[in-house]
Amino acid sequence: MVFTTAFPGKRKVTAFVESNGMVVVEAEHYASQELTDIRKWHLIDQQSASTLPQNHEVHYQTASGQAYLEILPDTRTVHEDQLVHGENFSNEPGKLGILHYYVKFKNSGKYFVWVRAYSSGAEDNSIHVGLNDQWVDSGQRMQWCEGKDQWTWASKQRTLDQHCGVEQRIYLEIPTPGVHKISFSMREDGFEFDKWILSKIYQVPIRMGPEESPTKRVRLKI
Repeated sequence: MVFTTAFPGKRKVTAFVESNGMVVVEAEHYASQELTDIRKWHLIDQQSASTLPQNHEVHYQTASGQAYLEILPDTRTVHEDQLVHGENFSNEPGKLGILHYYVKFKNSGKYFVWVRAYSSGAEDNSIHVGLNDQWVDSGQRMQWCEGKDQWTWASKQRTLDQHCGVEQRIYLEIPTPGVHKISFSMREDGFEFDKWILSKIYQVPIRMGPEESPTKRVRLKI
């Protein structure tokens, strides 16, 4: 399921509701996506898997809700493949394949960002996260190194000194209670995106993580 506005031009949206300093969202339940001409997020589940090439690995069976998103096409799977800025790689956030979600926050403040991803190599293991169309430094270059070939939770930021990422460096500062837009954009193509969490506590989720947060129809004020 994809959550969208009911009527184009109206300012009501479906938002996930934060409670007790946490909000949990299935990646496939996005409100909209944009900048899809070069790379686009595709739903992978039992039904859509049958339409993919036979050599395309799918992992919906072990994904939360047995569905996830993958940004395709995936043209850089190993380091030797050509890196093309603005096509299969974007170190600058907000330039390729953006997903948007809305969250109704009861509590403002600092939220760590956790993402459950499936990485099979070194060229499909990073993404960017932003807030209200702003791509803050603390949301750039979210990185995975451990947990290859399985769904893995992580919240680390790649730096020049630590390519595998630094803990507690990926977070968003929610300025006020109310509705805010959370966005994710491609850094590397082939990224497989199952679920995300914003939490005031820095604690690694276990297994598939908590149940998805409830939703509410709200008036958009941003």
